[in-house]
Amino acid sequence: MATVYTDADASLEALKGKTVAILGYGSQGHAQALNLRDSGVEVIIGVRPGFSWERAASDGFPVMSIPDAVQNAEVLMLLINDEAQPAVYAEQIAPALREGHTLGFAHGFNIHFGQIVPPEWVDVIMVSPKAVGPQLRRLFVAGQGAPCLIAVHQDYTGTAKATALAYAKALGGTRAGVYETTFAEECEADLFGEQVVLCGGVPALIRAAFETLVEAGYTPEVAYFECLHELKLITDLIYESGISGMESVISDTAHYGALTRGPRLIDAHVRETMRAILHEIRTGQFAREWLLENAVGRPVYQTLTRQSEAHPIEPVGRQVRARLVR
Repeated sequence: MATVYTDADASLEALKGKTVAILGYGSQGHAQALNLRDSGVEVIIGVRPGFSWERAASDGFPVMSIPDAVQNAEVLMLLINDEAQPAVYAEQIAPALREGHTLGFAHGFNIHFGQIVPPEWVDVIMVSPKAVGPQLRRLFVAGQGAPCLIAVHQDYTGTAKATALAYAKALGGTRAGVYETTFAEECEADLFGEQVVLCGGVPALIRAAFETLVEAGYTPEVAYFECLHELKLITDLIYESGISGMESVISDTAHYGALTRGPRLIDAHVRETMRAILHEIRTGQFAREWLLENAVGRPVYQTLTRQSEAHPIEPVGRQVRARLVR
């Protein structure tokens, strides 16, 4: 089981007298910067020209180039897209690093797969909130928090873990629990969850089920309601009370169908495919594939994105959602 830290286990002392540079001001950068500032942490923003400079300034933060931000801070949190990080690190961060800096990440990809190799004289940590930016901010403002994962890849100063815990506490993470992991575990499990369940498996299952009903003569709108619309009802129940909690409140008919048909759907072949996908992640095959895809201009990415956007479920969904009372 993972070690879990709460408010009583963490202190902001490790950030006292230090400046945190948020490098990148997208969804996570915006939320993290605001939460840190509200927790009393000194925050500056480093962005690339044309990337959210005005938004950060309008939020009241000192904004500067990434090299200037690196020079003016002790803790650096790199929150730009994974695929852009190696070039930005090599060109704008590495030349300005100094001994004792803390280099932070929200995802383990570039460290784990060797796309960024920091010098031995800096701390390297990860603080990964388990929430999208707006939710991270909303929970903090409400006096709650999003769970966070923390990891230490390199502890030059001997205080890297304390810094990671302090940062997570300033985000509000210790209110909900901060879980200790490693860069490798976070990276591999995160990619697997995205591909097999959250962003790959669930949408593929929805489209396949929708197609099956429509091909059998059911109206697209009914297929949309049964295969997509009601998914939120179920995921909300699972989120609130777990799978068994969800099963305890659905109808007995639905529960029996789930118990007897679910295992037929997720059978030995599907489980073997899951293991194959995990193997691709753990061996670096997926990482190499994604890095090459970016290097050649993303032809597969763009083609598959267009195909996804053109799926018949999309216009049906737009029509149904347009009639919903918000």
